[in-house]
Amino acid sequence: MIFGKISEVKTKMDFIQWLGPDMSIKVLSYLDHPCDLVRVSSVSRSWNRFVIENGLCKQLFFEMFPEISDVVDSVEVDNMMIEPVTNMLDNCANWECLKREHKAYAVMAFKLKPYVKNCISKAIAASSTNNYPEESIVNTLEPGDRTENRASYWLSEGQSSPGVPESLVYKLCSKICLITKIRVQPFQAYFQDGSPIYSAYTIRFRIGHPRHHIKLESAIAHGIATSNMVGDTTQFVWTYTSPYYQMLQENQLQEFTLPEPALGIGGVLLVELRGRVQQQGLYYYIGISHVQVVGLPILQAFDVKTYQPSGKYTLKYCPPDNCIYSASSSRSDSNNHSRLWSLTSSITKLDVILFMMHCLVLVLGILLLMTKKL
Repeated sequence: MIFGKISEVKTKMDFIQWLGPDMSIKVLSYLDHPCDLVRVSSVSRSWNRFVIENGLCKQLFFEMFPEISDVVDSVEVDNMMIEPVTNMLDNCANWECLKREHKAYAVMAFKLKPYVKNCISKAIAASSTNNYPEESIVNTLEPGDRTENRASYWLSEGQSSPGVPESLVYKLCSKICLITKIRVQPFQAYFQDGSPIYSAYTIRFRIGHPRHHIKLESAIAHGIATSNMVGDTTQFVWTYTSPYYQMLQENQLQEFTLPEPALGIGGVLLVELRGRVQQQGLYYYIGISHVQVVGLPILQAFDVKTYQPSGKYTLKYCPPDNCIYSASSSRSDSNNHSRLWSLTSSITKLDVILFMMHCLVLVLGILLLMTKKL
């Protein structure tokens, strides 16, 4: 009988009230996935309020993607469903704002993918090509300088002056990418005497979007994107331009880290190559074997706008009407069958009990460490 009373008291214990806000935040900071925070907020109304009021989803999001804080100031949610909440705070406007922020960052944490090795999806065109299609820009999508027992590279047309620049234009895998570094490998002609390396002296990167999106997409789809599109500066709007970097005359994947993470808006990358090193006969050439973009693709459901007066950006989330998420799909999109916010209704009592046991173990561990220190 005594055991039954003790068990009843334990099951009714609110660990957040017992530990206090500071220790509770410290315990919950050990969670490393937004799915866990959604489970926390489903335990009770008081836990839901605690998670939202303390911005725990926002904190977790910036822990998962710290570089985004350098370029993003805020997140807007348009047409997002707000579930009815009883016993709201006295300041309803602030409570609604906190709820929307909580849900926006939860969605972003669910849907943003980890950094990928290469954000390039297609090669659009080069400013010139020496021998098309054998030496076209498409070859630079493959890593290394050989494929199927043949050389794989892009080579420019020859120029009598070493100062004539060249450009390569690529389509990124998302219209919004947070880019941290770009890697470029110069081409080494191992089949020529002396195995010369056709590097450039300097390199620079631009990110932007086409002025006529439909026209460019049609040209890419039909394989008719030409060097004229690259050379015509009126075809594109560049939203980011990097400084110039010096290229090494070495046959390796050279890494160029941007001064700070760049939010590339528009989905088009321009690689500018200046200064020709190698000469064959009367002409100078530039050759590239491979190009990579390391970054974080941001889903199509997000858009951006400039945020004043900070100069940073605001991410706008515009979910489609049938946007669906579930607990099982938080790590995989293959089994989506319910909205993210209906996740809480699908959590079983066993999930809650297991989670509370997990929290209890964390609490006891922290208390044990504190006891040892004392």
